[in-house]
Amino acid sequence: MNWVLKRTGQSVFTVWAVATISFGLIRLMPGGAEDIIVARIHESQGSDVPAEVIREQVQHRINIDPNAPIHEAYLQYMGGLVRGDFGHSVYLNRDVATILAEALPWTIFLMAISTLLTFGLALSLGAMMAYKEGTRFDISQTGVAILTTSIPYYVAAVLFIAYLGNRTSIFPARGRYPAVVEPGFTIQFIVGSFHHAILPAASFVLTVYGLTALAMRGNSIQILGEDYVRVARLRGLSDRRIALRYVGRNAVLPMYTSLLISIGFMFGGSIILEELFQYPGIGYYMYQAIEYQDMPLMMGTFLVITVAVVIALFVGDATYSKLDPRIKSGDDSESY
Repeated sequence: MNWVLKRTGQSVFTVWAVATISFGLIRLMPGGAEDIIVARIHESQGSDVPAEVIREQVQHRINIDPNAPIHEAYLQYMGGLVRGDFGHSVYLNRDVATILAEALPWTIFLMAISTLLTFGLALSLGAMMAYKEGTRFDISQTGVAILTTSIPYYVAAVLFIAYLGNRTSIFPARGRYPAVVEPGFTIQFIVGSFHHAILPAASFVLTVYGLTALAMRGNSIQILGEDYVRVARLRGLSDRRIALRYVGRNAVLPMYTSLLISIGFMFGGSIILEELFQYPGIGYYMYQAIEYQDMPLMMGTFLVITVAVVIALFVGDATYSKLDPRIKSGDDSESY
């Protein structure tokens, strides 16, 4: 219980620190957040609207009184976050909380597909490379893994859009689902959503799987040299049982941490990827917020990404000892 409270406190502190840093960066922006937002509202509503009327809208838009002292503005900002009030998007003219609630499931959907495919391919391929160590298969796949890892995911995305999306039209190059399909729990909508996610997911998978496959290969080779594997072979156990029960199970455990860390990488990478594919998720709106200097939307998306990464790492810490009995959790270690 003490360990859980300690890790929960660390997670809450991390989120608070990120929110505080975001508030400070906005207050320190050149020109001032208020002036930037006033200019954006003035641009969207037309030059006939008096500047005084526009400035009265700023507090509602950013959930902070720009004329208040910094400590009062900070309390207003943090109070709004606790209530789930992220302010109002200047560029989209919508509540930020509503935008994020609509976008987050799509980013999670895309990241889940990418993560499962990446680790499914990498773990199986790495285990096969270890079993065939030194063969042509091992050498060729090692070279392919190194080559694909050296290619940035956004370069792969541009190539996919150019050749598979625009030139051949095999896969859609933009959007979350077909425009002619109504959103809902239907076969057409589900199939269309997966079809639109293929190219963005493939951009991640083909450029990220290599490092994980090489790590799995190294872990498997190390496990194959352990005494208990030799004993299992002397006992006459089948190769399949040795591969699954002895080698694969132990070689996968160190990759669990990499799986959770990759969530943070993919959320960060989604900013460019979703913009390239015009896939309206969290990353897409983060890019829009940066481009149009939409401070409320920028703060909201940044905070959501931070919370997602913190939760993933917290779950990893809490469950790793359950997967590997050799590792003691914080509570176990404190009892000795």
